[in-house]
Amino acid sequence: MSLPASLQVYRALTGLAAPLLPVILSRRAHAGKEDPTRRNERLGRPAIKRPDGTLIWLHGASVGESLVLATLVDKLAARDPELEFLVTTGTVTSAALMAKRLPPQAKHQYVPVDTPGAVRRFLDHWQPDLGVFAESELWPNLLIEAGRRGIPMALVNARMNAASLAGWRKRGDSVRSLLESFDWIGAADTRTRDGLEDLTGREIILAGNLKLEARPLAPDARELSALKVALAGRPVWLAASTHDGEDGLVLAAHALLRKTHPGALLILAPRHPERGDALAGLVRQRGFHHARRSKGEVPDGQDTVWLADTLGEMGLWFALAPAALIAGSLKPGIGGHNPIEASQAGACVISGPHVDSFDDLYTAYRRHGAVLEVEDAAGLAAAVEQVWQAKAPGKASAERAINEASGGALETTLSALHALLHPARPEGEAA
Repeated sequence: MSLPASLQVYRALTGLAAPLLPVILSRRAHAGKEDPTRRNERLGRPAIKRPDGTLIWLHGASVGESLVLATLVDKLAARDPELEFLVTTGTVTSAALMAKRLPPQAKHQYVPVDTPGAVRRFLDHWQPDLGVFAESELWPNLLIEAGRRGIPMALVNARMNAASLAGWRKRGDSVRSLLESFDWIGAADTRTRDGLEDLTGREIILAGNLKLEARPLAPDARELSALKVALAGRPVWLAASTHDGEDGLVLAAHALLRKTHPGALLILAPRHPERGDALAGLVRQRGFHHARRSKGEVPDGQDTVWLADTLGEMGLWFALAPAALIAGSLKPGIGGHNPIEASQAGACVISGPHVDSFDDLYTAYRRHGAVLEVEDAAGLAAAVEQVWQAKAPGKASAERAINEASGGALETTLSALHALLHPARPEGEAA
């Protein structure tokens, strides 16, 4: 089948851009967005051999998706110990997490930059027997070249907000062509299922949200214990995954809380740790003493804000704080973030009103009274106070919401992947 004109143009332009990749990657490495020691992986030149046997390749954009993929690896490996796995992601954060999270039979690589040459080199080297993409990570050259090689492909936990679906509809021919690369698509929610069915004209399975069944990396037990001792007696709360424009509201809420709780500690964990210097300046401007995790500092009695400007430690912060604002929800345009890890750690979830990226999940949370919703600094301070006074929803409420929302997603997805890896033979065909 011929490609739409827009994809042909994309392939031509990305091919022309290939000579610029070393310069672009060097600049990104200087900014901390690439690992300079593994740049060749981004060019489709791996430094390690392909393992013998059946290889399942799983790809996700960043941390949340990589945890889903790691859970799939665990379950698939338990079913068939002979399988080998390749997990690709695109961020330094996810690479660090995968180094800790993946089992021995799984290897992590950075996904190649989406140029025809880099993608061909990548696929020629790894020759996967099955490809699994998570959520909405559709790289055209990667999908086109995989399709031309006849690699069975699955899109798992497909999840798009209304704005993303509207954008896809504007590029209907191109998106339909790319989605045809997938032999199976499992939607995480009804909005995505309905949108993809309208877009593709094919049946899409409502599998459920895999993130609800993903197993996060547990914090180091000794470090957690030591920090609990260091913070003993202090009321603690967390602002998790804050974005630019939300931190001022969070600090205003903390100022209100300190009027009645002078020893209160805010753990401020930005979504992008590279904002650490700017946030440190804002914290000082607001009159707070602070410690910075990136400098190895632990708050003393004078510090009222702990700036958690590091990567891959959110599980630790959730375990330390009984109240957790899941940010990305206080201003429109972001769509919120996943509250599951906070609930699994026993933290009470607080959220702003803008959670359209997780509509189904927050609907279940509301139904079971498992979230405190706020709109401003005063409401946020009141919600934290409610948690500290033990008048907020308990962990059981969140567990009921998660069970309702998951819908058996993991088992549905595993069965589909097994069927792609071991297709049924036509009746009468010899084994």
